[in-house]
Amino acid sequence: MKKYKTLDEAVSQIFEGATLMIGGFMAVGTPEPVIDAIVKKGVKNLTIVCNDAGYEDRGVGKLIANGQVKKLIASHIGLNPQAGQKMSDGTLDIELVPQGTLVERIRAYGAGLGGFLTPTGIGTMVEGGKEIKTIDGVEYLLELPIKADFAILCADLCDELGNLTYSKTTRNFNPVMAMSAEHVIVYPNKHVKRGEINPEMVVTPHIFVNSIIKEVN
Repeated sequence: MKKYKTLDEAVSQIFEGATLMIGGFMAVGTPEPVIDAIVKKGVKNLTIVCNDAGYEDRGVGKLIANGQVKKLIASHIGLNPQAGQKMSDGTLDIELVPQGTLVERIRAYGAGLGGFLTPTGIGTMVEGGKEIKTIDGVEYLLELPIKADFAILCADLCDELGNLTYSKTTRNFNPVMAMSAEHVIVYPNKHVKRGEINPEMVVTPHIFVNSIIKEVN
């Protein structure tokens, strides 16, 4: 199948300065072998969009520790002391976004929306520089969509076409990120043949998937 790639083949497409969406919630649902391959590749000046900064030795934290990340867009960084230190040092640009707002900004791009209105952040530092709309006496922030060059996802099952299912909390950000990147790379825990996934169980349809990692180098 044309979508099947080795780890090295999949990450070879990631270029200097690329924006990457990486699935996971505190590194749960994050494709660790792909992160390791990007670390090995050494590509720098990356913008990472994810739920959090991972840990120092897990998830996107490995990319941060290796000095490959220029900017991080996430909902919190408290689990990774290095991220906080780099933010204080001015060596890492961090944009903190409320978690619900973050996932909706990602989804908005995949849904073809130009943005959305939310009261979350009104009266806080989150509203800085953003347009405020008043509707029926209630103030809302205009939040804009987020897109990426690549989405790096972890799936539970993947068939030969690239249809994906997820297991429990590993589902987290993965499905919306699949909709909002130019190129989607998936690392499945298990490969199955076409037709082995019940269509009603498919969460991410194959049309969103570009590269399937078939083997670990």
